[in-house]
Order: sequence, then C-alpha cells, then structure tokens
Amino acid sequence: MKRTFAAAMVSALALATAASAEIKIAHVYGKTGPYEAYAKQSHDGLMMGLEYATGGTMEIDGEKIVVIEKDTQLKPENGRALLEEAYGDDEVDLAVGPVSSGVALAMLPVAEEYEKILIVEPAVADSITGENWNRYIFRTGRNSSQDAVSNAIALAGPDVHIATLAQDYAFGRDGIAAFKDALESVGSSVEHEEYVPTDTTDFTAAAERIFNAMKDLDGKKKLFIIWAGGGNPMSKINAMDPSRFGIEIATGGNILAAMKAYKDFPGMEGATYYYYEIPKNPVNDWLVKEHEARFGTPPDFFTAGGMAAGIAVVEAIKKAGSTDTEDLISAMEGMEWETPKGKMIFRPEDHQALQSMYHFKIKVDPNVEWAVPELVRELTIDDLPIPIRNQ
Repeated sequence: MKRTFAAAMVSALALATAASAEIKIAHVYGKTGPYEAYAKQSHDGLMMGLEYATGGTMEIDGEKIVVIEKDTQLKPENGRALLEEAYGDDEVDLAVGPVSSGVALAMLPVAEEYEKILIVEPAVADSITGENWNRYIFRTGRNSSQDAVSNAIALAGPDVHIATLAQDYAFGRDGIAAFKDALESVGSSVEHEEYVPTDTTDFTAAAERIFNAMKDLDGKKKLFIIWAGGGNPMSKINAMDPSRFGIEIATGGNILAAMKAYKDFPGMEGATYYYYEIPKNPVNDWLVKEHEARFGTPPDFFTAGGMAAGIAVVEAIKKAGSTDTEDLISAMEGMEWETPKGKMIFRPEDHQALQSMYHFKIKVDPNVEWAVPELVRELTIDDLPIPIRNQ
C-alpha cells in the first residue's frame, strides 16, 4: 500500500513537472477595432516566426511554447490591465504587443513593475523606446525615427518644400517630430504642419490650410502624410487637385489593402518597412511561400513584423538558456538575428531593433490589385542614423 502511494506521488510529481515545462508568451494586442487587419497580420506573423525558429516543433529545449492571446480593443486601460493579468495571474515568461502606440505607452510601466520583458510589435511611436522607455522594453518593430529618416532620404532634396498631415496622437505627433529632425539633418525643413483627429473623414479645412501655406513657394512642393487606419486622406486630398498649386502627395509604405489607393499616384516615392517582393533572403522566401499556401495571399506589412518578433523570442531564449528576465536582457542587448527583412540588431542603449528600410517608387500594374512599391534602394542599418531618444 505504501509502495503504491509512493509510486502514485512520484507519478503525480512527474506529471506536474511535465505540465510546468512550458514557455508562456502573452500576445496582448488589439484583435478588434479599427486596426483589426494589422492585428491579424501581427498574430499570424508571430505564430509563423515561432514555428520557423523552432523548426516546426513549437518547442525550445523540449519545453512547449504556449501563446495566450489578450484583446486590448485598442483601449490603453485594457492594455495595462491585460498585461498585469498576463504577468501576474497567467505567469507568462514574456509578452509581445500591442498594435497601438497609445496602448503601448500605457503598458510600458507594467513591464517595469513586474520586471518582465515586453517585446513591442508593431507600435511605432518614438517615445516607446525614447522618453517612456525602461530596460524591460525591446522593440522589433520600426520606430517613428526609422520611418522618418528613411522617408526624409527618399523625399528631401534641393528646393524641396514639404508640408505634413498626421493624426493627432502619439503615432502622428512622434512621427512628424522625427521627420522634422531627419529633414534638418539633410538640410531641409517642414513648411507647414497639420494634425487632425484619428477618425477624421473630411480633410477639406486641413487641406486648404496646407494649400494656402504652400501655393506661393518656388521649387518642388510635397505633402507628406502619416496615417494609420481608415479615412483615406491621400485620395480625398488628391480629389481637391493639389497639383494646381504644384503640390505632390507623398507617404510611406502601408498594408496591401491600403496600397490600393496608391494606384492614383504612379511615380510617387517614399520609404517602406516591408513589401513581400523586396527582401531577398531565406527567411522571407519561407514566409512568402508558406503564407501564400496557408492563406492564399502574400504576407503583408505587419506579418513580417510579427515573424521578426517570434524569431527574436526563440533566439533570445536559446541564447539566454532560460526564461529568466535578467538572463534574457543580457542575451538580447546587442543580439543579431535573421528576419524576413534580413538582419536586425537590438541596440543595447534603447533596445530598438535596427533594420533596413526601403526607398520605393510606385508602379501601377493592371494585373495587381494594389500599387507596387518598386525598390529604388535598400536603406541599410548603416545608412540610417537613428537617434537614441531615451538619454
């Protein structure tokens, strides 16, 4: 009887140990709401990245990876509460997300409070790895400065005058601030700025102010637009015929659905984070092939970012040899890893992933439902002087 009881206890302990041998990751992101398309891409990419980096096993050193999804609904208070729940109640080893910069800023202090890693993907605002940063924050997504510097390189030049239009929240404000700094570094400046609410659909008043500010200037004139979600400011402002004042519309890259509107702008130049046909490397080859096989479409903007985050998680845990936070921080600072965009590096000073961006020129192909951003030049890590904003 005693022997049977002892054997049962050993068996129970073995089962408990096996059950606890899991690596728990929380994906805290806006599954529902205006950025739902971004969120789906990010999650699909994250899962494909984990799969790719583990050779299809979804295990690291025999420990199963478990991903817990939590929907912020794009509300900062939800993001904070759900991340607290993930670190506290769910006891996750680390977290990934969110989509919105405003939600991300609410989540950053939680990572510091619980002393757990938060890999930010794909929220963009500079302040995430800038003034609001703490040592538990790593970002695989690009920041506003990477968008800004790459677009400044693509757009600036002698006698080029630039106005801007952006949404009036962290993503838009940080993006324009970084863009202005980047323009100054190449000898240009912003002539006029407009900020409008995130849900704006009528751009008439803002466009008229831009036209009035730009119409009497000599040289090339460009309106650079930073926008996320619906509203379609590009097409609506274009319908007001800015060309009568010699003004060209310019913007950075976007998801494929949004790039359908780019068909109205053949020859438009800018810089993008990702387009599936541009990077040439084994990781991207796998992503394109597998995504088309599974979903019937090419991978999109945020799919690549999600995959970069998934691969980073696996490579960091392998390098650290554990999921201990301090071991992970030591492993991740300066870590290099391969992504669909090629090499990324976590900069030790602010944990921002340094990465390539792509100067493009829009080509309209009647056989493709969106505009094609043809590569003009890859802007490598060495080409992009990205400021450190947390010091």
